[in-house]
Amino acid sequence: MSLSTLKNRRERGFFDGQFLIAMPGMEDRNFARTVVYICAHSDAGAMGFVINRPQSLTFADVLLHLEMIKDSDSIVLPDHARDFPIQTGGPVESGRGFVLHSDDYLSDSSIPVSDDICLTATLDIVRAISKGGGPKRATMLLGYSSWGAGQLETEVGNNGWLTCAANEALIFDRSLDDKYERALAGMGVTAAMLSAEAGHA
Repeated sequence: MSLSTLKNRRERGFFDGQFLIAMPGMEDRNFARTVVYICAHSDAGAMGFVINRPQSLTFADVLLHLEMIKDSDSIVLPDHARDFPIQTGGPVESGRGFVLHSDDYLSDSSIPVSDDICLTATLDIVRAISKGGGPKRATMLLGYSSWGAGQLETEVGNNGWLTCAANEALIFDRSLDDKYERALAGMGVTAAMLSAEAGHA
């Protein structure tokens, strides 16, 4: 599923607003030990973001790349912008930035993905954050994750993923190192309880 499909969707699918939590046997390195927030799911496929993979880039690096600033050493950013988290959202369009955020900020290009969460992929939100404005809660993700028609259903059916309702606090939580374990704990399980061989008998 593409971003344009997300913009034009009319119906919510079963996995909309769900977390996917990778099973220990996940063989795809892009998704090993990941937590993915599904923004859209339909018969056409699914689209979402990994929410526990850090990026080496800083927000100042992003501003420099976008030519919003000329020198990252001389820029003085507001506190929340200086520490603004940049994460790896997935392997698709990995050079493109997306901001997942609370619905207290909206622009003409913002796309609602749930009752409380929106997605904006334009420079206006980056500019607002750099000036101390923007949404109360947000994270920037480079790239996204996508599944074709029926692909995600097959992967879940083959025990590649656990699914549960998304926790908004966990989406925006900046502590990434143990987010996988905490997502599992929210389901009442631990990685040690899960068989790496599930679905491979």
